[in-house]
Amino acid sequence: MYKRILIALDGSELAQRGLQHGLALAKATGAQVDVVTVSEPWAMGMYDAMGWSVGYEASPEYRKEREEGAQAILKPALEAAAAAGVQATPRHVLDRYAAEGIIDTAKECGSDLIVMTSHGRRGMSRVLLGSQTTEVLTHSGVPVLVIR
Repeated sequence: MYKRILIALDGSELAQRGLQHGLALAKATGAQVDVVTVSEPWAMGMYDAMGWSVGYEASPEYRKEREEGAQAILKPALEAAAAAGVQATPRHVLDRYAAEGIIDTAKECGSDLIVMTSHGRRGMSRVLLGSQTTEVLTHSGVPVLVIR
């Protein structure tokens, strides 16, 4: 059925439910798994106590900080995959919006299913916070399994 599953994680507790569903599906189908987390771009206008942080996103500290954050998400996911008897490949996408990074990674990996979660926000909170899940559903060329 599925040969390659991409599981998208954002570090939230809800994303862990998506991870467990994705790993169980991979185990049942014998699919390969890629686990992805996306570090969104540094927001223009962010600043620190010293003033505007222009150029921070080009600094080695920025990359190190983003990579450490990604590894804090990916390492436990790989451990969960190993415990489930599923081999998983970690993937970290830097400086992309989540939906774009997930869709591009699915293309690069040749995924035939994306597993991700949705917080199910409605009304004004959805308008203000947006929905990366909706973006993936709208623009993905492969099926998307949404866990809530």
